[in-house]
Amino acid sequence: MTTGGIRLRADLDYVLPLRWEDDAGLDELTSYLKYLSLHVRRVVVVDSSPSELRTAHRAVWNGMVDHVEFTREGSTNGKVEAVHRGMAKASGTFVVLADDDVRWSVENLGKAVAHLQDADLVCPQNYFEPAPWHAQWDTGRTLFNRSLGHDYPGTFVLRRAAFERSGGYDAHVLFENLELLRTFEARGLRTVHAPELMVPRLPPSASKFRAQRIRQAYDDFAQPARAGGFLAVLPVLLALGTAQPLAAALTATVSALVLVVLGEGGRRSAGGRRIWPWWYTLWTPIWTAERAVCIWIAAAWWLGGGVPYAGSRFKVAAHSSRTLERRSLATTRRLTHA
Repeated sequence: MTTGGIRLRADLDYVLPLRWEDDAGLDELTSYLKYLSLHVRRVVVVDSSPSELRTAHRAVWNGMVDHVEFTREGSTNGKVEAVHRGMAKASGTFVVLADDDVRWSVENLGKAVAHLQDADLVCPQNYFEPAPWHAQWDTGRTLFNRSLGHDYPGTFVLRRAAFERSGGYDAHVLFENLELLRTFEARGLRTVHAPELMVPRLPPSASKFRAQRIRQAYDDFAQPARAGGFLAVLPVLLALGTAQPLAAALTATVSALVLVVLGEGGRRSAGGRRIWPWWYTLWTPIWTAERAVCIWIAAAWWLGGGVPYAGSRFKVAAHSSRTLERRSLATTRRLTHA
């Protein structure tokens, strides 16, 4: 496929960090990787699964992908380390970074690469397909985010040279996608949000969904105003409920209606109505109530030294833009005086 003079087969690599504890989805992923391998220049899978699974993956994907075996060491975010390994292996002009549940079509890849003619990094919009009840619940988060600005996907498309100029991104954070985005912006690189570019992803299992609640709430500490807003919900309602129960009930009802309106705004923006049915907006207040509770548990983890995730503990959700700008400036000065 050619887009604006760009040939995906010649210009685009695909990097997929992978860590599985079982191979329940192996056939489906293999089919997807085969599809990709026919349309992009190179598929790089950086595999940090247990050794017996890595061996099985290498045998199944031999000749189809570049299979890079990787064992994480230390207390860093293994996904970030895997991305750096994959980027070192990539050599295309453009690179897709994607979680293992993201499913790009060739058409969407072409649209993303077209955006890169005026940008260094493109953020598409993910949505769950299929969408069981818990995926619809989590879509409340997506619609909320879209109504207030933009969502954060599990995939980016970027210029490889821009990634190299950025120097990579910090692996000692939990919210690694936001860290990458802010690192690009701190280095003066051009980022584009493309909320109309809808890229499906497979939903997690219900048990994994439940396990993600506190970790995702912890991500909000990378955006202090947002975290503060969620932290305020319970105290305000509890204080109001103690003093004036009727007023508290009325406030909760009005707030739920406002959140439904916000969710509908997120659904209607950038072509969202073709993806999400109207009733998905009803999940927005439900998700918000969940976040208002989980943020307090996440705060307790923060006070205790950080949230546990993937065998490590993370204190920092993501560094602030100001911190990354200072680091970028310090790096520039060192290189200038070297």
